[in-house]
Amino acid sequence: MFIAMNRFKIALGFEEGFEAVWRDRDTYLNAVPGFKSFRLLKGPSNEEHTLYASHSIWEDRSAFEAWTESEAFRKAHAQTSAPKGTYLDHPELELFEAVVE
Repeated sequence: MFIAMNRFKIALGFEEGFEAVWRDRDTYLNAVPGFKSFRLLKGPSNEEHTLYASHSIWEDRSAFEAWTESEAFRKAHAQTSAPKGTYLDHPELELFEAVVE
C-alpha cells in the first residue's frame, strides 16, 4: 500500500469554498489502475489558517506515479481552482509506503 498526502494551509474564511472545489470536481480516479480510495481531511485551525490534507491510497508507488503522468491527472488538475487568497502556502506533498499492515 502507498499513501500520497498533500497538506494545505487554508486562510480563515475560505474553508467553505475550498471544500466546495474538492467536492464538486471530477477526480477521474476511479478508472485509474491501482487507485484504492481518496479522502479530504479537515484538521485544526489556528489564528491564521485551517489545515487540510488530501489523502489517497494506492496499490503501490508505481500506480501513483503512473497516475501523475496520465491524462486523468492532467484533466483533474485543469479544473476550477479555489479563489485567490485561499492558500497561505504551496501544498506540501508527503508520500508513504506501508511497512506493516
